[in-house]
Amino acid sequence: MALRKILTEPNKILRQISQPVEKVGDEERELMRDMLETMYVANGIGLAAIQIGEPKRIIVIDLSKEQNLYQ
Repeated sequence: MALRKILTEPNKILRQISQPVEKVGDEERELMRDMLETMYVANGIGLAAIQIGEPKRIIVIDLSKEQNLYQ
């Protein structure tokens, strides 16, 4: 797992159209693990792949009342 930099406006990458994901494989699972770790460190409740520079239609969300259940 790796922490990723969260992009903010006015970064042009955030305006890209993300590509659909037809199949979830090892690469997508690793990306989602990175996204969760990044989201928890930022104290967020959700993160889209495009926010870390990956133009794929993937989001992670954790609305649990417990903080950081992933780790």
